[in-house]
Amino acid sequence: MLFTLGGMQRCFWAILLLALTLFLLATFLHVDIRLHTRLLSGEAKGPPVTNVMFLKTHKTASSTVFNILFRFAETHNLSVALPTGSSFHLGYPWLFLARYVEGVEQDGPSLQQRFNIMCNHLRFNLPEVQKVMPKGTFYFSILRNPIFQLESSFIYYKNHVPAFQGAKSLNVFLASPWAYYNESLGLQNVYARNNMWFDLGFDNNAPAEESYVRARLADVEQRFQLVLIAEYFDESMVLLRHLLHWRLDDVVSFRLNSRSQRSITSLTPESQERVKRWCALDWRLYQHFNRTFWFRVGAELGPRQLRSEVALLRARRRELTALCLQDGEPKNDSQITDPRLRPYQAGKADILGYNIRQGLDNETLQMCLRMVIPELQYTAHLYALQFPEKPPKSIPLRGP
Repeated sequence: MLFTLGGMQRCFWAILLLALTLFLLATFLHVDIRLHTRLLSGEAKGPPVTNVMFLKTHKTASSTVFNILFRFAETHNLSVALPTGSSFHLGYPWLFLARYVEGVEQDGPSLQQRFNIMCNHLRFNLPEVQKVMPKGTFYFSILRNPIFQLESSFIYYKNHVPAFQGAKSLNVFLASPWAYYNESLGLQNVYARNNMWFDLGFDNNAPAEESYVRARLADVEQRFQLVLIAEYFDESMVLLRHLLHWRLDDVVSFRLNSRSQRSITSLTPESQERVKRWCALDWRLYQHFNRTFWFRVGAELGPRQLRSEVALLRARRRELTALCLQDGEPKNDSQITDPRLRPYQAGKADILGYNIRQGLDNETLQMCLRMVIPELQYTAHLYALQFPEKPPKSIPLRGP
């Protein structure tokens, strides 16, 4: 015999171990390949969520999220809760009322009109929002580090907000904010202090007492299924896509309403610390939901799947950048050749937009245009589609 009994036993166990190893490897690879096949194809798991309310906070990358939601609505022929008449905001800065939505009458059964998507600027008022959004609507919002949110607000609203008008720079304003900020002016100064807190429907001048802050944070957690973080925009889109069961192309985007580097101001370390005190309510809000965001990411995805999906999202953005954009770069207002694609300019900000590549077929052209059309133009476009009998909205291109 070529094998001894002991040799045969060793051979048997070696073969068994090899078979078990191959089985486990095949099982692992099957799951891994299935996951990546689904991601690469852009496939969503389960039917998509189509009733969505996004609280569009100010200067938080919310215009990019807005574009994602409008594109989804248009692609899937969904109804959008749009501002009435010539307005582009849903009553902001006043608390939202259902009558600010076109198609909702103040009296009678038509008040029960429901919409699929709501994402124009409003100050959150849940009972009134519930009058126009269906039961089971997915509520979410986005926050940004108050240091950078206030810096953006100062540049953007410099000529509009009384508290900012007299200050040469944000560093000067923060050195002595009460010299410029008049609390009695109320709504005129909401962009100058705790603006995200205000957008959520709370008092932006309230003392940051612990019991009050904790109660309001609990309110936000109860009302919103998700709060995204602007500094982790791609990770936010991956998590949002996962929860809404949307496809990859539903959440891929280009940055909209962003500023050129020359209109971004650096804050001194002292000023950054002063923002945390001046906007203490926003700072607590951001700290809390930055923590809960990462807890949610870990619970829903885990680090490995998150890395895979973020990489795929960024790869798809690069593909669309090469396909859609002339030079692959954002342009300032004077460089944008199509007037329909020029973004609204406000204050001292230099808001960038895009030029579309020439020679695209019509289907590709329409897809690319949807991804770069500025907020006001997109609102006017959907308004004309939903309410063709109404006068079209006039689009302002420059603010005070």
